Amino acid sequence: MRVFGLFISLLALAAAVMGSIAFGVTNIPLHQVWESFTHFNGSNEHLIILTARLPRALIALAVGASLAVAGALMQVITRNPIASPSTLGVNSGAAFFIIMSAGWLGISGLQSLTWVALIGAAVSGGIVFFLGSIGRDGMTPVKITLAGASIAAFFHSLTQGLMLSDGKMFDQVLVWLVGSVAGRDLNQLAAVWPYMTVGMLAALLLGRHLNALSMGDDIAQSLGQKTALIKLLAAAAVILLAGGSVAAAGPIAFVGIIIPHIVRYLIGNDYRWILPYSAVLGALLLVTADLGSRYIAMPKEVPVGVMTAVIGVPFFVYIARKGRRAQ
Repeated sequence: MRVFGLFISLLALAAAVMGSIAFGVTNIPLHQVWESFTHFNGSNEHLIILTARLPRALIALAVGASLAVAGALMQVITRNPIASPSTLGVNSGAAFFIIMSAGWLGISGLQSLTWVALIGAAVSGGIVFFLGSIGRDGMTPVKITLAGASIAAFFHSLTQGLMLSDGKMFDQVLVWLVGSVAGRDLNQLAAVWPYMTVGMLAALLLGRHLNALSMGDDIAQSLGQKTALIKLLAAAAVILLAGGSVAAAGPIAFVGIIIPHIVRYLIGNDYRWILPYSAVLGALLLVTADLGSRYIAMPKEVPVGVMTAVIGVPFFVYIARKGRRAQ
């Protein structure tokens, strides 16, 4: 059943990608979409497909998959049901480092900014884990949540301060900071996909070990698992996935919270299946949200980060209230 469900999810993702390429302010028939790949003729429709809509769909796919898997990893290693790159400050740190480097240091180039985003994600994530581990009781869900919220607010405030100090910078990065896959090209995907791929492969290889870790450190250690090493590798995968996502599309929130919970509800708690399901459904969510964002204020578009926030905030409140009732 799990294999069949994953196959159906992949078919739904393929349909969503085709819809993302075909539909928008200008609807393009599916046969023209196919012809743009097989018999490119330089027409406006073919140019729109290959230079705008295809890169947009592929970036949404890659970012959605990366954020969902990063969220699943963070929830298991922190034992926190609302952990994700956005709630624990990883996205905010990566965004701040990019704004600071581009605005103050004059760093440009996709590869350079990708490395900056990865460094920012690592720094902010490291600070959160350090603060959340202080004390005799070690890292607890409450401490890690408070530390993540504090660091996210801290880096968000610094980012806003930098933007307000330079009006030109504010105009350039406002849409990017909300989270958007519009206006991107394949060069931006090419700059980040190697890091996303390494992070994704590392996460999938950790699935069996995460099953033991999800039962608690003591049980995992009794089963011969090196818990510190597993958490370190998982954290490295999170940095690659979240940092690459921020570099490509900005700090899109809530995908990493929503999808892992839906996946666990559908298939259970086996991380050998949770992680691939999260990748596919995360990609499906973001591609579909981006497609829907084109119709809310047509002919203008709403950034996809706004769409995920509209979906994610009620879900976040539900998970938080559910966790509180369980205590």
